[in-house]
Amino acid sequence: MSSPKPILVVAGVGNSSGTGGATARLFAKHGYLVALVARNADNLKAAAEEINKSGGEAAAFPISNYEYSTVINVCDQIKTHNWSNGKGEIRVALFNSGHGVWKPFLDVTEQDIQENVQVNILAAFAFSRQAILAFKENKIDEKGRRGTLLFTGATASLRGNVVTSGFATGKFALRALSQSLSKEFGKENIHVAHAIIDGGILTDRTLERQPGNAKDNFQNNLDIRLSPESIAESYLYLANQDRSAWTWELDLRPAHEKW
Repeated sequence: MSSPKPILVVAGVGNSSGTGGATARLFAKHGYLVALVARNADNLKAAAEEINKSGGEAAAFPISNYEYSTVINVCDQIKTHNWSNGKGEIRVALFNSGHGVWKPFLDVTEQDIQENVQVNILAAFAFSRQAILAFKENKIDEKGRRGTLLFTGATASLRGNVVTSGFATGKFALRALSQSLSKEFGKENIHVAHAIIDGGILTDRTLERQPGNAKDNFQNNLDIRLSPESIAESYLYLANQDRSAWTWELDLRPAHEKW
């Protein structure tokens, strides 16, 4: 019998122009089956079709929300999915979902706080639980790993700012979760890593936000913004590390970022 193929699960794909989509495409090129999770079913279907047309294999798992039970259920669906290339096992899981609130503190509403907690904390706990349970079923591979759990963080994972009280609190919590899981499950050969993304990422959305003549510079100047494909390369690097030198945290920024 052939060995199960590795599965990458990505939660948070958006319209696939950012980190989640780039990571999915790169891992697919490296032989991973790809399970895509996001709220926009049409965008998710298009992202999966793009990978499938390029010779990889991806499946879309749309969800209506990031409630704890919803995340648990979609991960269960991924575990039992029938892949055309045979049996797969979850080897890498990326929590790339996020909810941002950038407002002065007195303008932050109860709903803002609830949505922040829902995505950045409750959904992250549910996703991590399901990923770790899946990893525990895997045999230790040639590099000493059962699986790799990745988290996309932000500058706000380390410091707050004048309009980030509703954002940084969630990112602080996500970082604390990743560090705790790294310490608890490393001894079970499960690798947990957190990436601080310090700067703007080139996506369709961030490009639209650039004023006037700044659009061309933001799109073409690699010194001032992050490339989703470069972030994906760093995630692949983390997933390929052997147990003798695991990274818990990476800090990624463009060359000319002020920090």
